[in-house]
Amino acid sequence: MKFNKKLESINTYEAGKPIELVVREFGIEPKDIVKLASNENPYGCSPKVQNAVAKIIPNMALYPDDSMTKLKSALTGKYAIENENLIIGSGSDQVIEFIMHAKADENSKILINSVTFAMYEIYAKHVGAQIIRTASQEHDLDEFYELYKKENPDIIFLCTPNNPTGDAIDAQAMMEFLEKIDKDTLVVVDCAYMEYGAYKDASKKVIPKELLNKFENVIYLGTFSKAYGLGGMRVGYGISQKNIIKELYKLRPPFNITTLSLEAASVALEDEEFVNNCIALNFDEMKRYEEFANEKKIDIIESYTNFVTLCLNETQNSTKLSDALLRQGMIVRDLSSYGMNAIRVTVGTKEQNSRFFELASALI
Repeated sequence: MKFNKKLESINTYEAGKPIELVVREFGIEPKDIVKLASNENPYGCSPKVQNAVAKIIPNMALYPDDSMTKLKSALTGKYAIENENLIIGSGSDQVIEFIMHAKADENSKILINSVTFAMYEIYAKHVGAQIIRTASQEHDLDEFYELYKKENPDIIFLCTPNNPTGDAIDAQAMMEFLEKIDKDTLVVVDCAYMEYGAYKDASKKVIPKELLNKFENVIYLGTFSKAYGLGGMRVGYGISQKNIIKELYKLRPPFNITTLSLEAASVALEDEEFVNNCIALNFDEMKRYEEFANEKKIDIIESYTNFVTLCLNETQNSTKLSDALLRQGMIVRDLSSYGMNAIRVTVGTKEQNSRFFELASALI
């Protein structure tokens, strides 16, 4: 059987190992497994969300509200935008897929950071586009601009804060960069972790309304999978000019967000106190990782997210370390596939982090 030849160059995206798989592979009891690989909110979602979702379970036989009125109303109110500026996807990565198919083809070039979210490259390969990468590990906007002038890309992806490194771009510097980009180049500002970045440092905060007011060619991405604790509900969104959103809508399948997911995301926006408390706990616990890295004399990239990237030295191996931790029920993310001798660890609860330090101390 023949398949699309473009698939030959695509590697399947590897998500963090699920707890169920570790149970089957290593015979470890679920209660003894700690998952710190996928940057989920370890405190879960707001209790208000849980209560609201439970009430609508009897309606699961009916299709969702495809107009997404309640969630759109909540998001447009939060960001002071109009419905026509907004598209909602099954996770923000679905919006990335819409963007790629709407803007790029086999003649296109896509400019991304050397180490960044893997789905940019995977979706680019769906359409046969060429990937152009910077040399710098962290976002260097001067380097981005030089490559932009040289390569004339159709799409530029800026991930801030960046996954999987955790660094963030100064918002004012980014605005100055965007001012130099031609309106025919679409710039995607992926802010999946922005709630964390903005909390830690106001100078990193990207405001969608400001992007709308100043630029014709920028789309802002957000998600409910991280700070809002709804990774299992798969809800993300894009905010941009009406003409861009109109084109993306041509690619959106009907009912792409479930009834439960729509309700969960809508109610999550009503409980900002819960989210802010989770973020505060995250950065309190992150200090322990900084102390751990200092004690073990390994580098840690300053993080504006809910995870840390620990860069190992030449006597250590990230793949071997990740595997050794996995066999003891600790799931972290090996970054060797990104060309880094490093592991990415979600900042968990106090107890989860203590377990990581206990296990990792014996291995590093």
